Amino acid sequence: MSTAKGTASPKLWVPGDLNGFFGLATNSLANTLVAVGLMQFVIGFPSEILLGRIVPGLVLSLAFGNIYFAYMAYKLGRKEGRDDVTAVPYGISVPHYFLITFAVMLPLKNGGASFETLWAVGVAWCFVHAIIAVIGAFVGPTMQKLTPRAAMLGTLAGVAITYIAMGAAFSAFSASWLSMVSFGIIFVGWLANVQFPGKVPAGLVAVIIGIVVGWLSGYMDPTAFSNALAGASFNFPLPYISPVVEGMGFLFSAAGLPILTTAIPLAIYLFLESLNNVESALAGGDTYDTREAMLAAAGGTAVASLFGSPFPTLIYIGHPGWKSVGSRVGYSWLTGVTMFVLGILGLLGILSAVIPVVAILPILVYIGMLITSQAFNASPRRHAPAVAIAIIPWIADYVTTQVNNALGAAGTNAGTLGLAALQGAGVSYAGMTVLGAGSILVGMILGAIVAFVIDRNWKGAIGYTLFGAASAWFGFIHSTQLRFIPNAPFNFSDPAFNATWGPIVGYLAMAVLFIIMMNYTKNDPAPKLED
Repeated sequence: MSTAKGTASPKLWVPGDLNGFFGLATNSLANTLVAVGLMQFVIGFPSEILLGRIVPGLVLSLAFGNIYFAYMAYKLGRKEGRDDVTAVPYGISVPHYFLITFAVMLPLKNGGASFETLWAVGVAWCFVHAIIAVIGAFVGPTMQKLTPRAAMLGTLAGVAITYIAMGAAFSAFSASWLSMVSFGIIFVGWLANVQFPGKVPAGLVAVIIGIVVGWLSGYMDPTAFSNALAGASFNFPLPYISPVVEGMGFLFSAAGLPILTTAIPLAIYLFLESLNNVESALAGGDTYDTREAMLAAAGGTAVASLFGSPFPTLIYIGHPGWKSVGSRVGYSWLTGVTMFVLGILGLLGILSAVIPVVAILPILVYIGMLITSQAFNASPRRHAPAVAIAIIPWIADYVTTQVNNALGAAGTNAGTLGLAALQGAGVSYAGMTVLGAGSILVGMILGAIVAFVIDRNWKGAIGYTLFGAASAWFGFIHSTQLRFIPNAPFNFSDPAFNATWGPIVGYLAMAVLFIIMMNYTKNDPAPKLED
């Protein structure tokens, strides 16, 4: 419980931080292990590069960001005289570690590139994200002022309910007999606010019970623990400037330009998600300086690239969830310190071999629930339809990914199977791919249009339809490639161009409609904007 504003003093650690720590640290641990696993098993990096350069740079970037955001929370608490300020969560971007693996490094590897080249291109690709994220830090506050909260929180709810909550829930229920125990503990402790004996935090109880049940039931593998223990080694992060320069040279060459252009929309996604998560914290009562927060996230990405990690970082979703369980400043800095120590000592694999992942996943489901609830509760009630439509592109994106993965597992793909066959089975694949491409920006644009229309703010609606048309034209949304990719001919018969032609026309048609409405309703009484 917070003290009255203006009289309290923030603390570096409070009991509620333990809840947040077990949630954020285990989330960071899981993401780190997956990212490192992709580098090891898909790309095949030798230990010298993976454990000696990539992992130390990765955990340094996590320590940098989490400690800085803890400092920002402490500073805000001191400034406002509050002891209830919660640091924004931070970590590596989940989509990006899949994309750097399968869309950047793997094609280069199949083309015969050496591991040194793959690593150099990876850290340079990450550095490009840092540059664009810095630019976004100066554009972001303006976007925040021009965009309805329902649109920003709605698109955030989209990723929360799909990739965070649904993805975690599906995986958790693969071992439902174990995960549902953790679900019950989380629900009782964090939703019903029941204190466990000895005031042990619910997050810690869930992890402990999960470990006990997992090992006693034989779910966990002792051999994996032994192998992880034997493979532990010490590696300290060191700066690597020349590989970044070498990789940048490749990205700006004819061979590397297609890879460089993939970084642009992905970096826009990166700073938009950070921006939306700052807005989420603002809705929760913590008014962080948007530019400083986004520059800190960009700084974490720069630290990652300059110290050997190819994984961009960002402000995480989840601030309302951690705030609701009593986390403040300590959960953030302790997560950063813990990940750093585990990384440089080579202990990450040991911890993952001890804790069942399915016992941790309910925490992510809880965070997805809270974020989605906040999108509706913290936005004006009249803007609820705007929140709803902002979620839909994420569902399209998520379902498209699931369909692609299923077809890939069957040894085929949508192109081989044919869109007509999918349509005949009730799968509107073509529409899903167009709607879901660039989902974070699509959700924000559609949500903003709906919110402005509800308020009869025709100028705002027109502005966002034109912004949507321009974004679709250049391929930032509703497309899988940018318009200025080399060797992509600009003509109306190009299927890639036609794929986005429909949304472009649609946005422009809506703009014309709203211009007509602006004149048609100019004599109507102003709508009552009540909630």
